[in-house]
Amino acid sequence: MAPTKHATDASTLSKRERQVMDILHRRQEATVAEIMGDLPDPPTYSAVRSVLRILGEKRLVDHKEDGPRYVYFPARPTEVAREDALAHVVQTYFSGSPEQAVTALLRMSDVDLGDREIARLRNAISRARSTGR
Repeated sequence: MAPTKHATDASTLSKRERQVMDILHRRQEATVAEIMGDLPDPPTYSAVRSVLRILGEKRLVDHKEDGPRYVYFPARPTEVAREDALAHVVQTYFSGSPEQAVTALLRMSDVDLGDREIARLRNAISRARSTGR
């Protein structure tokens, strides 16, 4: 699965930009104060606003007004961002091989997969085959 093209490749984000994007994808939306509360060693309010402005310029973040404050959210749905990030990892670290990526995930898993999880994986593989994905 090839990553889709967007204004900015998320793999080129700074550490702080990535942290803010991770928070927004996890929360779905957040104010500057909420983002600061989730950041390790948070910078100033102004610095977080600057990061959000930069992410907005990169078209990765959007916002809406909620009274006197802005609420920020990812410009692309989390599902799309997740697929793009995974496609990048598979391409970069597994030579484009989904089989190698899945094998690595299964090797690093501390938990044995139950019958239901294995059945869901089989169904997902069958759906992927039938849709050509």
